[in-house]
Amino acid sequence: MCLAFPAKVIEVKESLATVERAGVKRSASLMLLPEAKVGDYVLVHAGFAMQVIDEEELKLRDALIAEMNGAPRTVFSL
Repeated sequence: MCLAFPAKVIEVKESLATVERAGVKRSASLMLLPEAKVGDYVLVHAGFAMQVIDEEELKLRDALIAEMNGAPRTVFSL
């Protein structure tokens, strides 16, 4: 199973972004998402930013990930 993870763009240099998730910083290519900018939340898969998401989508994804890790269910419909 492949899973894109949400992360916040904290720096952009040309077509490479530094993204942060839970205190962990990684590089992500912006070749597929050149419109991403500092402060955006993006979905990252295989080192590529794939989609810009809003904070509401981020909260929903975080809740679903927490459920997969055993937290009580908080998301009942999408």
